[in-house]
Amino acid sequence: MKGKVLLTGISGFIGSHTAIHLLENGYEVTGTLRSLDRADAVKTMLARHTQHVDKLRFAQAELTDETVWHDLMQGMDYVQHIASPNPREVPQHEDELIVPAKNGVLHVLRAAAANGVKRVVLTSSTGALMYGRPKGRESGLYDETTWTDVTNRVDTTAYFRSKTLAEKAAWDFMAADTSELELTAVLPGLVLGPVLEEDFGNSANAVLKLLDGSMPAVPDLGFALVDVRSIADLLRRAMEQPAAAGQRFVGTAGFLTYAQIAALLRTRFPGRNIPRRVLPNLLTRLLSWFDPAIRPVLLDLGQQRKCDNRKAKELLHWQPLTQEEAVIACAQSILDLGLVK
Repeated sequence: MKGKVLLTGISGFIGSHTAIHLLENGYEVTGTLRSLDRADAVKTMLARHTQHVDKLRFAQAELTDETVWHDLMQGMDYVQHIASPNPREVPQHEDELIVPAKNGVLHVLRAAAANGVKRVVLTSSTGALMYGRPKGRESGLYDETTWTDVTNRVDTTAYFRSKTLAEKAAWDFMAADTSELELTAVLPGLVLGPVLEEDFGNSANAVLKLLDGSMPAVPDLGFALVDVRSIADLLRRAMEQPAAAGQRFVGTAGFLTYAQIAALLRTRFPGRNIPRRVLPNLLTRLLSWFDPAIRPVLLDLGQQRKCDNRKAKELLHWQPLTQEEAVIACAQSILDLGLVK
């Protein structure tokens, strides 16, 4: 075995794919769940994609429970800290996102430092680097040197603020830590690719809503996106390679507008009723008054926030699947699972 990895949030979209990737690459994985009631279902799902579930264990853990992490870290070589609150509906108070995200990463880092873990890989988000911009300067090409300005509440959401504050707390901890622990952060964009089960995360909804006929037109949005399998590969590289210590890595494959995604799906699935028109921004804003789920994306209307992935490619020799592959794989899996009739 290459080593033991504690993986937080194994039932999530990124977490499950990362577990498969690590098991396939010779690691022993302990995955955390908020409740062990899901352990059998998660193991069954993972077993459909890897023959190495005999090297998989589960543990119950909450981000807010500091004591449990010290026990879980014993004997671990690495930590993949992927778990972070990301509810389908925006919470009434942002602290429901920020407090567990920030405290969770600090609990994990303290326990890792105290137990001689070699490296923690933190799954952050491009939401921690390309928001909080002055009006008129939102679009652009962003890289690992930039940070989201959480004081700008017009150009940030509660989720983006939670990811930014959690990652900053992690780096602040490392600056004061005297152990030999190393930290690396990976910042994915919109994560698509194959959905593994009916209970999937939020990101695949961007494709599902185009397939199910519920959208007569698409909003004027664009995404820096990536295939979940490529993120799993990047997380492993960030864990293994010496050059990754103390670094941030953007995890995106390219930029696509919602209209381009719809066009891709029309070509690949010609029999489906996929929208062709683009909604005027004014109408999208009006609809957000009736559908609160739309509100978090309003700050991206008409913007083109793109990311530079050269650092991960050059330093870690990462070669992501294309953004087009991510879209098609996501759509095909949604149809294969019967999530859209």
